[in-house]
Amino acid sequence: MHNQKKAYIFAILAVLCWSTVATAFKIALKYADFIQLLFFTSFISCIVLFFIMLIQNKLGLFKQANSTSILTSLALGILNPFLYYIVLFKAYSILPAQEAMTLNYTWPIMLIILSIPLLKQKLSLKSALAVAISFFGIFIISAKGNILDFKFSNLYGDLLAIGSSVIWALFWLFNMKDNKDSVLKLFLNFLSGSIMSLILLYFTTGFNINQNAFPAFAYIGVFEMSLTFVFWLTALKYSYSTDKVSQLIFLSPFLSLFFIFFIIGEKIHISTIIGLIFIILGIVLQQLFKMKVNLKSKNE
Repeated sequence: MHNQKKAYIFAILAVLCWSTVATAFKIALKYADFIQLLFFTSFISCIVLFFIMLIQNKLGLFKQANSTSILTSLALGILNPFLYYIVLFKAYSILPAQEAMTLNYTWPIMLIILSIPLLKQKLSLKSALAVAISFFGIFIISAKGNILDFKFSNLYGDLLAIGSSVIWALFWLFNMKDNKDSVLKLFLNFLSGSIMSLILLYFTTGFNINQNAFPAFAYIGVFEMSLTFVFWLTALKYSYSTDKVSQLIFLSPFLSLFFIFFIIGEKIHISTIIGLIFIILGIVLQQLFKMKVNLKSKNE
């Protein structure tokens, strides 16, 4: 049953939660390395998603899903959360939070690019322009605004942050073909990711964790990886149109900069804000072009 007021409430909750996670990542990484962060947050998310399924009476969905479908979701856990967050957390460990956050936000543009070979979609001139605008934003951020005297301040970190957006786009494209319940899919993804990250942790950094890291682990596990996705899915379910709530997501990176500045005290560069504006402008233009194409197709 549609209820636009409830849709906006859940969407705003999701946006507020996602706006704080860049700050939470940096706080957690003060006390733990990126592999430890990956395991504990994935494990916490897995537990939270299980209890959400229990509360929503969805545990019976396991019996309804066939083994192939379950194995598919477990396999996709390799992309997300395992590869996606290990690359993203590594980026956050070596980059300023504002830089890692904004470059990771390019995933909608990567989605457009990857749709060409994977979904056999054509890139129109207008879409190419939108992609170019977003990439100009990436260029500004990576160059710290020094466009005429360009050199990467941290090429490795920037490639990791951009690479995480590619992994997320790949996950989204493959996951959209799976018609299982969204919460069930997420649980299976995180179950797989938790197992893989546990194995990686055992053979690398181990379990010697600073206790100060656990509050941040818990926050990220709940408000980045599990509960917030349920907020967002609930918002989409209640909304008359996904467009009515999806535009709110553009508030998230700007709110993130606010929290990064006031909580962890990171100076926000004007080049970050300008670059972010270009990235979002490219994404918005692409969505507008897509809406016009869909409207034209319906009219025909």
